[in-house]
Amino acid sequence: MAVSWGGTDVDVVVVGGGIGGLGSALALARAGLQVRVLEQASEFGEVGAGLQMAPNATRILRSWELLDQVVAHGVLPRRLVLRDALDGRELTHLDVADLERRYGAPYVVIHRSDLHTILLEACRGAGVDLVTEAAVTGIEIDDEQATAVSGGRRDTGRLVLAADGLNSRLRRLLSDDEPVSSAYVAYRGTLPVDALPDTSAHTLDDVVVYIGPTRHFVQYPLRRGEILNQVAVFRSPRAMAGEPDWGTPDELDAAFAGSCEAIRAALPDLWRDRWWRMYDREPISGWVDRRFALTGDAAHPMLQYLAQGACQALEDADCLAGQITKHAGADTSGRNACDWDAALTDYTDLRTDRTAQVQRIARTWGELWHCDGLFRSVRNAYLSDRDPTDYRHVDWLYRT
Repeated sequence: MAVSWGGTDVDVVVVGGGIGGLGSALALARAGLQVRVLEQASEFGEVGAGLQMAPNATRILRSWELLDQVVAHGVLPRRLVLRDALDGRELTHLDVADLERRYGAPYVVIHRSDLHTILLEACRGAGVDLVTEAAVTGIEIDDEQATAVSGGRRDTGRLVLAADGLNSRLRRLLSDDEPVSSAYVAYRGTLPVDALPDTSAHTLDDVVVYIGPTRHFVQYPLRRGEILNQVAVFRSPRAMAGEPDWGTPDELDAAFAGSCEAIRAALPDLWRDRWWRMYDREPISGWVDRRFALTGDAAHPMLQYLAQGACQALEDADCLAGQITKHAGADTSGRNACDWDAALTDYTDLRTDRTAQVQRIARTWGELWHCDGLFRSVRNAYLSDRDPTDYRHVDWLYRT
């Protein structure tokens, strides 16, 4: 049953209709709250290609009764494989079936738009109020409620939750920091598996990452194995030099010129008309101001090396809903109530240290992937000697 607060439009106003925003809206609605999502675009949707959903996220999707849909639309890969980008040889791998046995939930790869659609439909089914063309320009906050202000509308709730991504305008209410450029850029592309000229040249049931000096290349299947997702990431010399026009297709070709044949053969299948510059931010501890809070990439944008951006957003959603449920009770009139201050304090206490660790280790893994010379030789030797059942470096992340 929905909570009745009086004097507010809904219990929670979520600003941003991406995966993090919809995940938060769904978790809060499942906890019995009235939720409204404000999306600035004219319709709900996601751009991009593949997502890797690790056990720490699929465990949550199972609790939301969505995991079967996610698996049906995605792929359960056989292995996670690291290869050397220069000579193509396998360095190490993780057995995905063993991951599921160890962590109690599967590792799934899914198209970003498919996961978004699943969450959107679940929000509709849970009664979430979904509003488009609502670009929030400001937040009014006091001790009891907050209001999201956009062109022609004011939406008030006991909480306003900012899920407006890496370039969050609302984060500025809590921090004056700016996104940090990694000087790396990503090119993506998908193609039907039946269009591959030689399927024997591809491993179509693994997530494969080729790691090399200032570059890496990712391949894995999507949509029940019907398409191949590919991502090329490299450090831009122009970005390093401070030039504004960086990450262009000529830099892509130059960056991968010395790579193995498998990578060079795949480069023509990437989209050349768009690319994604890679940014994160420094961790911050202040995610809350009275009845206003951050979540997802608005709170902790991270580089992609741990494949945890969407996973951590779902962890945020599950944690926030759990803390609100924990601190719910009844006021003196017998109505449902919540100690919002305690719930939000516990939310930030539980989430800020963990997400800061993921942000920092993601940067470190990027350095490990992209090293050269002696460091590359030592890295390759270490990875090649690794026991595939050694989970020391992922236990902290997947076992939550």
